[in-house]
Order: sequence, then C-alpha cells, then structure tokens
Amino acid sequence: MRIAFCLYKYFPYGGLQRDFLRFLQEAQNRGYQCRVYCISWQGEQADNIDLRFVPAKAWSNHRRNEKYARWVQQDLVADPVDIVFGFNKMPGLDIYYAADSCYEDKAKTSRGFLYRLGSRYKHFSRYEQAIFAQGQQAEILLISEIEKQKFIEHYHTEESRMHMLPPGISKDRCAPANAQAIRQQFRQEFAVAEDDNMLLFVGSGFIKKGLDRAITALAALPEAVQNKTHLFILGQDKQARFEQLARQLGVMDRVRFMAGRDDVPRFLLAADVLVHPALDEAAGIVLLEALVAGLPVLVTDVCGYAPFIADAKAGCVLASPFNQQAMNQQLQQMLDKAAANQWRENAIAYSQTEDLYSMHATGIDILEQTYQRLQTRVSE
Repeated sequence: MRIAFCLYKYFPYGGLQRDFLRFLQEAQNRGYQCRVYCISWQGEQADNIDLRFVPAKAWSNHRRNEKYARWVQQDLVADPVDIVFGFNKMPGLDIYYAADSCYEDKAKTSRGFLYRLGSRYKHFSRYEQAIFAQGQQAEILLISEIEKQKFIEHYHTEESRMHMLPPGISKDRCAPANAQAIRQQFRQEFAVAEDDNMLLFVGSGFIKKGLDRAITALAALPEAVQNKTHLFILGQDKQARFEQLARQLGVMDRVRFMAGRDDVPRFLLAADVLVHPALDEAAGIVLLEALVAGLPVLVTDVCGYAPFIADAKAGCVLASPFNQQAMNQQLQQMLDKAAANQWRENAIAYSQTEDLYSMHATGIDILEQTYQRLQTRVSE
C-alpha cells in the first residue's frame, strides 16, 4: 500500500507532530510505502520516506493552507497513491486524525458575529466541512469524546465514520524501576533540593496551554512555599511576554524556560506536579505521559484527556468556567507531600491496568480497513 501523509509543518516537540511520526513509523513497520507532504520539517528527518516539500508561501496562514492543498492535489493526480492520511483539516483526505478541536464551535462560542464574516473564518470553516459535513467520505480518527460531540452538533457527522482511538503513550514515559535515582540525579543537576517543590509545564503554544495561569498561580503561593518552588517550562514558543509577566509578579527567579527538549521523561520523574491549565486542548498527551510516570496533574476540564486524570485519581481537574483563585488554592493543596504520594500510587496502578498505549496501531488498523473499502468501491 502507498500512503500519502499530509502535515503542514513538522517540528519534534508538538503533540500532533509526535503522533504523526508514530503513525508513520507504524505504517512503515507494516511494510507500506510512505510519502510525506509538508511545508517545512525541523529536526532529524524520518528514514525511508518520500519527503516532498510543498512550496506554499503566503502572508496569511489560510492562504498558505490553500496553496498547500492545491499543490498536493495536483501532485497526487500526477503521482497517485492508494490512500491519503491527513493531520490538518483540508479537502481530499481519505482518513483524518482529529487532534485539533472543533473550529466551528470555537468560532460560534468564543468569537463575535463580525469574525465569521472574514476570509479566515470562511477558509477554516470550509476546510473543516470538507471532512466533517454530512455526506463527506473521510474516515475520522478521534481522541476526545468531548470534541466528537461538538462535531456531531455542528455538522451532523455520521457516527459510522467516526472512530475513537485509545491513547498512545510511548512506553519510555512509564516510570522505570530506578525512577527515584533518576529523580535525585536530575535535582542535583538542576540545583533543586529534594524538599523543594518542582512544578512542570509542558507544551508548545504557551497561550493556548495556559502558561500565564501557571505563572500567576506560582506567584499566589504563600511566600514561604513560593521560595521553595520552581516552575520548569518545556516547549517551543515565544516566551518574552511570559518572562515579562513573571517579572511583574516577582517570580522570575522561580521560573526556568527550557525550550523544547528530547529528555522529557526525566522532567516527569523529577517534578512534583504537572500544571496544565489549558484554555483549549482536544486531548493533551502530556497529561497521560505524566500519569504513567506517576506525576500528579493539575489540569482544566476542557482538555480531552482530563477524564483519565479524574478516573485514575491522579490529580485535580479544574471545573469550567476557569477561576484563577480556585487554581491558586488547588495548587497550594497539591504541594502537600502526603497527598502527592497517594496520587503517585494511584497513577502508577492505573497505568498498569488501562490501555493507554495502542493508539497508533489501532489507527493504522482503521487505515487498512479504509483502504479495503476504497478498493471495493473501485472494483464496483
């Protein structure tokens, strides 16, 4: 089977991009020929793929997306494949991985009427309709029951085309037998005392992931607690405005920006709390990475994977609408060592009994079934 993977941009620290790469690797492991269309690729390139760079440049993202889609469609006509697997919303897909939240819902609940008159809205709405509107043909891989219901509400999408995937945590995120030794070594390396509190924020997209909320909660801790608390921030994004906020709140000396990194598991084992007060998050793979590492989580209920934290009793889920004062109080409570130990035990136990790992194999299983149906249509 020849598969075309469509992704606007690849960089190694995005959740969507990491899932893309693992789907790609799963397909390769099954012996399939893989072609990738992207505008740019940061970091080490995947082995044994037909990587085709799309010359799509424009002043706006939506014009760039349109150029990308046209170029890819023209290239596929000239050099066909058996199935097209997309990771961004666009026309012409046979199967789509829905890592992003429902755009139409955000446009109608978080934006005014005038916004929906603009060209940007019209583009993103049209590209979402190309996948989710009733009567379309693309099979849809979903990771959030919340977002699934939003798509059905706005587009009446046929449930027969919608497939809920289990999570897909990499096994290297699980707490190893020497987790305590790794924790101690990390804290020595970064000068974090064992009785200090280490908060961890992970995510590229600081605004969307709620970094300002995390910094504000740090600043609201009682002075004695704050002086023994460090906030480590991992992610690839612009940080100037958040550095300014930390300085304004007097906690810049408690905050460390670490950029995107490949050694996230060490941070998960060394930290005391993962803070993820996102404004919008279709899933949030880092929540489950923290869970299998035994790291308690403080998260907003808008995140698609937040129910796993609640089910595992592995942290605290903040109810909507978001309240900063409630987060501030909850964070202080989560720094209690006895409660944290219980959350850690709950998380590890849950990770050993639940399927949190088979997303990518299941997704390629569905892709194979989709290919068989496409072949049947052609033969008819």
